[in-house]
Amino acid sequence: QVHVVESGGGSVQAGESLRLSCTAPGFTSNRCAMYWYRQAAGKQRELVSAIGNAGGTSYADSVKGRFTISKDKVKGAMYLQMNSLKPEDTAMYYCKINGGSLCGDEYWGQGTQVTVSS
Repeated sequence: QVHVVESGGGSVQAGESLRLSCTAPGFTSNRCAMYWYRQAAGKQRELVSAIGNAGGTSYADSVKGRFTISKDKVKGAMYLQMNSLKPEDTAMYYCKINGGSLCGDEYWGQGTQVTVSS
């Protein structure tokens, strides 16, 4: 079992920044994609950003140009730099790591709350 832990959430004002971290101790050999999702109150969970094994990235339209995903293979960690935060970014943010020989296993963290006030 892979233990995934998110951190870095908090309460900020609109326009400020936060950096989320996702760690999976002992999972440094992962060659599968890693993802950030978020879920706002009363809404469905949505994909925010993804990073592939080779480092290719993708973003939801709502965060393009403001959020940057990155990873550190040596540390088995993934990050989400969030700039120019907006109240609509308020949500619980989750990290998902795919694993297994075919990358079909999914490991989720417990989430970290991000609250942006206007």
